[in-house]
Amino acid sequence: MSHLSTLVAAAVGQKAAATILDVLDIAPPLAAEADGPVSRAVFAMAMNAVLFHDIMGRVPLGAAYVTERRAAGHKVLFDHGALRTIHFGEGPTGALPAGHLAFARILEPLGYHVADLYPLERLKMTGRAFAHLDHPEAIPQFFVSELHVDRFSPAFQVIAHAVFDQTADVLGAEAARALAAFATEGACDLDLARAALPQVIAAFERTHGPLRLEHYEALKAESAEAAWIATEGQAFNHATDRVPDVEAVAEGQKALGRPVKDAVEVSASGRVRQTAFKAQPVERTFVTDAGEVVRTVPGSFHEFISRDRYVDEAGVEKLDLRFDSSNAQGIFKMTRTG
Repeated sequence: MSHLSTLVAAAVGQKAAATILDVLDIAPPLAAEADGPVSRAVFAMAMNAVLFHDIMGRVPLGAAYVTERRAAGHKVLFDHGALRTIHFGEGPTGALPAGHLAFARILEPLGYHVADLYPLERLKMTGRAFAHLDHPEAIPQFFVSELHVDRFSPAFQVIAHAVFDQTADVLGAEAARALAAFATEGACDLDLARAALPQVIAAFERTHGPLRLEHYEALKAESAEAAWIATEGQAFNHATDRVPDVEAVAEGQKALGRPVKDAVEVSASGRVRQTAFKAQPVERTFVTDAGEVVRTVPGSFHEFISRDRYVDEAGVEKLDLRFDSSNAQGIFKMTRTG
């Protein structure tokens, strides 16, 4: 049994692991590793596979699309996942390191580095693309954005602290030991890696406590993105399928009556094109003075991207793995419903 299969099964069970690993287009070197310690690249791929499995369970439209692709004989090339974080300007976010650092401490030991920085000025946010050093085209990137609370009104800042100061750090002892091993050795003992993966996955959830409805509404009045983080936390905001022709995919999904973004976002270079389903509506429980109430709010969604190859300044042909600030801000609108 490969290390990849062993790790994914430890997190989601044998049946689900077999299904998700059959769906994803995984590079042969990552799928073949079976002896010795677990490499950081294989652990990173296992983490991504489990996170993809998780978001498919939360986004029925994405799951239906993936099932149809597999039935047609195609696999999904997982391009990137996106996360949203809170940055107060000074200090941590509850028990977590500030903003993107909450995930840099996980991603960097696994071989990721910040490939590019993307100002998202209209949203008062900054995005960072984390790309894998060992297999940049084969292992999904992470687009980690942080919302700059100190750029909003004083009232907004007070409420943001009330909501996010309670954020917990759920990384366990095995996860910390495994990440330390990956950081120093680039590999980790299989048994430790197997124990660590579910703990690492738990960091990609909402880890702050009950949310008051008036706090949610106040955050939403100034930032739909802050409101989304308030209900969904550190969960994957979206997962992205890398496809040859995003325009054709968009038209095909629209023909099925599915809620796809009206227009495809095109990067300044023209080499990166993106579109997405609109966010999955989800029910969340809020606290009020009269008791708990349930409201429907935007959840996560599934995205599609096409990337062209190009020749860089050194004359090397490569896939354009970059993002585009304008594209990103357009995609963020997918959660501005409900």
